[in-house]
Amino acid sequence: MTQLPLSGITVLDLSTILAGPLASSLLAEFGADVIKIEQPRTGDPARAYPPLVDGDSAQWFMLGRNKRSVSLDLHHADAPAIVGRLVAATDIVVTNFRPATLKRFGVDFDDLVKFRPDLVMVHVSAFGRTGPYADRPGFARVAEAFAGLTHRTGDPDGPPIFAGYPVADGVTGIYAAFAAMQALRQRDLTGEPQLADIGLYEPLLRMQEDFIVGYDLTGRSVERQGNQNPHISPNNLHRTRDGHWLALPASTEQMWRRLVKVMDDDELADWGDLTERIAHRAEIEARIDEFVGQHDLEPLMEILVDAEVAAGPVYSAADICDDPHIRARGSIVAVPDAAGRSRRMQAPAGKFSGFEPSIRTAAPDLGEHTESVLAELAGLSVNEIAALREGGAI
Repeated sequence: MTQLPLSGITVLDLSTILAGPLASSLLAEFGADVIKIEQPRTGDPARAYPPLVDGDSAQWFMLGRNKRSVSLDLHHADAPAIVGRLVAATDIVVTNFRPATLKRFGVDFDDLVKFRPDLVMVHVSAFGRTGPYADRPGFARVAEAFAGLTHRTGDPDGPPIFAGYPVADGVTGIYAAFAAMQALRQRDLTGEPQLADIGLYEPLLRMQEDFIVGYDLTGRSVERQGNQNPHISPNNLHRTRDGHWLALPASTEQMWRRLVKVMDDDELADWGDLTERIAHRAEIEARIDEFVGQHDLEPLMEILVDAEVAAGPVYSAADICDDPHIRARGSIVAVPDAAGRSRRMQAPAGKFSGFEPSIRTAAPDLGEHTESVLAELAGLSVNEIAALREGGAI
């Protein structure tokens, strides 16, 4: 197997659902050895998230893959020393506890850098380590609301709504993995320890590129617009004759001209200017509704693809698993779980010319690797590990 780019990098995952564990999962897919610290007896709360299969969480199949599980009670008096010994053999620590909680546990950056002088720590928290809200609790939905995403999501005449997935966790998990790479690179350039302090809301705020600059220029905040993009028309979902939903955005002038040609609607061709199309959005989308509603999905997709019009169906999980392109790309893979049962799940994203991200191991049982990791990385003897177990630390 080709060596992966993060081979030889050890990550200590001191986080729980969801952004922190996602970040460490991404690092593991590219070769990092991830040691997951979990509370004895209960483990990461994600282990209990439904749906459950024979007591195992489907979500844990994803979050736990490629990781080794060590059960350690961070509330225990012996925990800081154990974590410190693990950190001495660790390149990156990923955590998402509140700043005050890390200090109380004795595993904050200033505590751990004593064990590893060139440590990299990625700390995700609801509001970051500084500022008046630093120790407020918060989850993805709180961050989405705070970053303005919830304010601008929903229909114009309706209440703000959440997306169908906790977007803040996903975006921040990806950003945290990216931040870990930047911090690791800086560590390697300077030899100095690095702390990446990321508020859960901040990557969401960063990705909304029109939000604050638009307000700054106009004095008006973007409001809820449903499926209507304020900068593009048409840009909506339309229902086919056989009941499927189709995304059909004409995001460029060329795409608009191709769509008009497919629809063979001379009057639409008169609205060749984007400003005019935005002004006549309702009429344009009504005509597209009528056009799409005259076709079944598959024949219509053939027409649109032949005309090089960007469009695509709104997929469910079942649709995704059945799609031939997704199968050809290997975007969904089957991974045997700890009991040997095949579990379909998302593959690592993207294709690379020199290596292939991998799922090397299934999600571990709680504490499956406690003894081996404490012996291998922390250098503890059999007797020391037995004493820790007897004392309730592990």
